[in-house]
Amino acid sequence: MVQFQAQNAAYYQSVLDTTQNPLIKLEALDSLISKSKATNTNNLITYSIAYIDLAKKLDSIEAAAKKMIGISYTLTSQTNQADKVVRMIDELLARKYKIKSSYLLGNLYLKRGGANYRLNLEQATKDYQKAIETFSEKDSIYKADAYLFSGQAYSNLGQFVPASENYHKAYDYYESLKDYEYMQFAQQGITTMYSMNGFYDKAMEERKRNIKKVKELGLDSHLVIVYYNQALDYKKQGKKALQLEELLKSYGVIQQFPEKIILVDKMYVFAALIEYYLEAGNLEAAKKYYDIVQESHDPEIQDLLYLGHYNEIMAKYALAHDDPKKALPFALKKLEGAQSLKYGEDIIESQELLAEIYTAQGNYKNALESKEIAFRLRDSVYNSTTANSLAYYQTLYETEKKEKEIVAQNANIQLLESKNLATRKRMALIIVALILSFGIIILFRNRMQIKQKKNLQEKFSQELLVSQEEERKRISKDLHDGLGQQLLIVKNKLIQNQDGETKKMVEHAIEDVRSISRNLHPFQLQELGITKAIEMTINQIDENTTLFISSEIDNIDHIFDKKQEVNLYRIVQESLTNIVKHAQAEAGKVTLKRSLQGISLVIRDNGIGFDFTEKYQNLRSLGLKTLLERTKFLKGQMKVTSKKNKGTILEFFFPTV
Repeated sequence: MVQFQAQNAAYYQSVLDTTQNPLIKLEALDSLISKSKATNTNNLITYSIAYIDLAKKLDSIEAAAKKMIGISYTLTSQTNQADKVVRMIDELLARKYKIKSSYLLGNLYLKRGGANYRLNLEQATKDYQKAIETFSEKDSIYKADAYLFSGQAYSNLGQFVPASENYHKAYDYYESLKDYEYMQFAQQGITTMYSMNGFYDKAMEERKRNIKKVKELGLDSHLVIVYYNQALDYKKQGKKALQLEELLKSYGVIQQFPEKIILVDKMYVFAALIEYYLEAGNLEAAKKYYDIVQESHDPEIQDLLYLGHYNEIMAKYALAHDDPKKALPFALKKLEGAQSLKYGEDIIESQELLAEIYTAQGNYKNALESKEIAFRLRDSVYNSTTANSLAYYQTLYETEKKEKEIVAQNANIQLLESKNLATRKRMALIIVALILSFGIIILFRNRMQIKQKKNLQEKFSQELLVSQEEERKRISKDLHDGLGQQLLIVKNKLIQNQDGETKKMVEHAIEDVRSISRNLHPFQLQELGITKAIEMTINQIDENTTLFISSEIDNIDHIFDKKQEVNLYRIVQESLTNIVKHAQAEAGKVTLKRSLQGISLVIRDNGIGFDFTEKYQNLRSLGLKTLLERTKFLKGQMKVTSKKNKGTILEFFFPTV
């Protein structure tokens, strides 16, 4: 593919307009997309769609999928074209056999789920499940997102069991990834379900913790929905003053972060404020927020979540101004959208709103019909358990009036059975508790033994490294002070006897002894410091081997003690030795950086690479195990990234705080 030099948008547009080469067109579109991201949403959409269409013609389905993923959020959330996103992704998934990447295929399902979240919640849950099944373990962050969004969709459908399961799975994934921001989103979803099931005190307690954490993370714009949800709880409890207080807090967040709050979330808040003031009879205050909605409303918007609240505002506002005729079509549109999304609560509210409008029109037949539908739905969704209980107790009451004696006898029998059942349950609970207690004790002991064994192994490894280093130091000193000195004496006698050839052989032997001595124990650490010692090692390998090595070395003298410096030096030395011996590399680079948190060391090469798991499990391959043990000695972390024929990257981090 042709690569362009950096130019302005006009240049790429002229290339796009004049060339007949589809590959050059694709490259020009890619550059125009890049330049439109931060400047012009309409151009971004136009160029992205053109790129996707052209890539499909060229049978580059993965390239098209990548651009589709990039533009989906803009189309769905910013320009409210969710239906267009579903249609475009459907066309790509029809050729999914061309997509080998689990990341791309999984994200197509994820983005289609996001679009269907605005159109059809049941279909959205199916898309999220498909995404979860498609993503591989290396795509865990996207799998976590799929679980989170699935939990939100199920929650809005009133299916709390799968919602809770998905929220908790999302939370666990985010926790393992240390993504604390999205952990809070999952926690907020769980908190909302407490509210939906009437546990308002528990929800408020959890919400207060969420608010504190969100503020600590500097994510104050997310508080708009937290305050809104708390306002809904107060409304259900009839606490009007507290409801208004939370709604005004939410509105304050919108004013503080107008660009960060999406349109649907704004509409939630505006609709709640307008409804509050209309119910309070304060039409002037309601008009303030009604005008804001009218100013920002775009008639081209197709987002059903947004339209549901917009139509509700318009209907209730018209009804409050004694214009039921104007209110009716908006209420019918709200009902249609709620039925499409299958939002049970919204369908009930739509029917109740229609009943009010029909009553205001004097159309009592339709009003009664809507009220009955609302009652049936609310009864079936929320009160089926209560209704069954009432019917059961009513039957007992009627039976008691007719057969008092039989009922009394049955009551005694039931009481005895109840006591026996309670006794059996207590015994069963005691037995289960004892079994669990023994199980916990055994598990705890096993865990302590495993931990103790691991600590002993690590301690042994650390002591072995220290012992090896001391032995190397002793042998190095013996070579330097003993054999090295003897060879110098021999050399001086050969000089006196003018035996040049033997003198050269002795000089080579002296140099070999010095080299062995230096490798056994780096005396330059004591003489020059750790920084210079590492630089000298790099220079020696660069000068004495075919490997070209570059480096970026910060001064790290006087940070570690002597034993720690030796281990850090050995990590560099052994890593470079492995590159020379095994990597078949042409070039390498050593980067040693100092920060407030610690020291980071990165050693990379362009060699043949290897399979890390295979190498690490190979009992004969001690190199990686030794590096890991030295890293543990420094209380550090080690990461190995290597693929066959694609080089190797060794990353180390050693904390200093």
